[in-house]
Amino acid sequence: MDPSIIVMVVVVAALAFDFTNGFHDTANAMATSIATGALRPKAAVAISAVLNLAGAFLSVEVAKTISGGIVDEARITPVVVFAGLVAAIIWNLLTWLFGLPSSSSHALFGGLIGATWVASGAGAVHFGKIVEKVLLPAVASPVIAGVVAMAGTFLVYRITATVRQDVVSRSFKTAQALSGSLVSLAHGTNDAQKTMGVITLTLISSGALAAGSAPPLWVILSAGVAIAAGTYFGGWRIVQTMGKKITDIQTPQGFAAQTSAAVTILASSHLGFALSTTHVSSGGIIGSGLARDARGVRWNVAGRMALAWLLTLPAAGLVGALAALVARQGAVGTVLVGVAGVAVALVIYLRSRRRPVTADNVNETDGPSEPEQPPVPVAA
Repeated sequence: MDPSIIVMVVVVAALAFDFTNGFHDTANAMATSIATGALRPKAAVAISAVLNLAGAFLSVEVAKTISGGIVDEARITPVVVFAGLVAAIIWNLLTWLFGLPSSSSHALFGGLIGATWVASGAGAVHFGKIVEKVLLPAVASPVIAGVVAMAGTFLVYRITATVRQDVVSRSFKTAQALSGSLVSLAHGTNDAQKTMGVITLTLISSGALAAGSAPPLWVILSAGVAIAAGTYFGGWRIVQTMGKKITDIQTPQGFAAQTSAAVTILASSHLGFALSTTHVSSGGIIGSGLARDARGVRWNVAGRMALAWLLTLPAAGLVGALAALVARQGAVGTVLVGVAGVAVALVIYLRSRRRPVTADNVNETDGPSEPEQPPVPVAA
C-alpha cells in the first residue's frame, strides 16, 4: 500500500478515535451538572464541546509524551499505529455500550503497546516511561481527586450548614456550571493531546516529521475539532452512570467533585502525565459521596468500573496485537483490519438502539429516584 495512503488512513482513524474519546468522556465534565439540573443536557454538551476545543490549544506536553515516550517511533510503521487505533476504538465503543466509564487513554495506550510489541518486539516498548507517565498516574490520580473532593465537600457542607437548603442548591448550580466548564477545558487540554500525539507519531514514523517534533498546527486543530464534535454528540449512557448510578449527587457535591477533577487534570497536563480523565472524575464523584454519606455510594457500580479500568490496558493490547498480526500481511491485511473494525462498530451501534439513552432520558434510572436528603458529612 502506498505510504501516503496509509498515513491518511491512520490520520482518519486517529480522528475517529478522538471522536469516540469525546462522546465517551462527556460524562467526565458534565455528568454531575446534568444530574443535579445545574445545566440542561444539550446546553451542557454544547458548552463542553466548545471548551474541549479551546483546551486543545493550551499545551502539547502530553502529545510529546505519546509521540516520543510510549514506544520507539523509529521502530514502528503507520500500519502498527493503525492497528492500535482500531483496538482503542473498539474498546471505547464496547464500554460505551455497557455504560462503563473506562479510560479512553488506556485503551489507546494498550492498543499501541500490543501492536508495537507484535510488530517490533518488546524492546520497542518503553516500559519504564509507561510506568512513570501512565500507570503511576492511573493509580494516584483518582485517589488524589477523591481526597480533594472529600475535603471540599465536607468544608462546603460545614460552611453552609446554617443556610437554607434551597438557597444552597441554587447557588451551587451556578458554581457547578463554572466548575464543569473548567473540567471541559482541562479535558480538552489532556485528552485531545493524545490524538495529536498519535498523528505526530505516525508522521514521524513515516518520515514526514523529524523525531522529537511537536504537533503541527493542523494536527492540533483537527484533534480539537474531532474531540469537540464527539463531546457534543454526547455519550449519554456513561453520563447516566456517572451522574445517577454511583451516588446521589447534590449541587455542593457536584461542585467539589468537578473542581477537584479539574485541578488534578490541569496539573498533570502541565507535567506531561497522560492520565485518564475518567479515573480522575470518577474518583472525585466517589470522594464527594463519601464525604456526604458513605452509605450512599453504590459500591457494586464502582466495582464494575474498577474492573473495566483493570481490563482496559491488557484487553486493548490483545486486540491491538491481533490487529497488528493481520495488518502485517500487507495491504490486504490492513484492509481486513479496517473492515473488521467498521463491522464491529456497526454491530455495537445497532445493539445500542435496543435501549437508547438520550438527552431526554439521561436522568432516569432503572429504580425509583430518591428525594434529596439533607447533607450528612461523615466527619460532622
